[in-house]
Amino acid sequence: MFNVKLNNGKEMPIVGLGTFRSKPDDAYNAVKTALKNGYTHIDTAAIYRNEEAVGKAIFDSKLNREDLFITTKVWNTDQGYRNTIKAFNESLKKLNLDYVDLYLIHWFKGYELALDTYKALEYLYKQGKIKAIGVSNYNIHHLQYLLEHAEIKPMVNQVETHVYLQNHPLQEFCIKNGIQLEAYAPLMSSNIQDLLENETMKKIAKKHKKSVAQIAIKWLTERNIVVIPKSVTTSRIIQNIDIFNFSLDDDDMQEIRKLNQGRKFFPEFDNIDF
Repeated sequence: MFNVKLNNGKEMPIVGLGTFRSKPDDAYNAVKTALKNGYTHIDTAAIYRNEEAVGKAIFDSKLNREDLFITTKVWNTDQGYRNTIKAFNESLKKLNLDYVDLYLIHWFKGYELALDTYKALEYLYKQGKIKAIGVSNYNIHHLQYLLEHAEIKPMVNQVETHVYLQNHPLQEFCIKNGIQLEAYAPLMSSNIQDLLENETMKKIAKKHKKSVAQIAIKWLTERNIVVIPKSVTTSRIIQNIDIFNFSLDDDDMQEIRKLNQGRKFFPEFDNIDF
């Protein structure tokens, strides 16, 4: 597994398992399957309501805790300094862990609340209960505000990123400021069929004797973006990490870049009502 190095020196596996919308039993089985097949990076969130199942799968795997990278997130209704600390401790208890490797603010909910919440992350980071801190669903202007007002620079920004929403300017900003970009919905979530039927992607997949999904994930890792494809199907979980035995050439990368449509499948960061 290839790791990226965060701005505090912490290493983060470039491919992980996402658990968005995975019911507890499905999440348990998916995480167990992933950990058995070479994954060390698992992503969950309080709002997914599967942290206990994820924690049980981690415990049952018998793997060394220090070899794993576990992410969870504070939900919107739990934001604010005191609420965030309380929510974090609840997540930690559900996961049955002493610390998490990465804790994220799940969505931007206003500048003042973001800073208040982020200060709680900074406090928990200094306490050693979180090894890296960051945000999710933040755009350039949101990150600029944190960079101007926070004490500790965010280490990760997790956003929807895939071949139809490539986020080149956002990634350039993140690189310039030492923030690691992480892609959720790398296979376009419920719109995966659009991806699988794309002729360019099919042509590149055939060339490398790989699946379209593997090409989509590889394209992101070639850009040094961390990827967390979600699946509860054993064969797909195994396939999604089997991307380290080939490379995409410059022509492949440019062909896929031409597919960018700026097409979002999840809400705009500044216009959420949840």
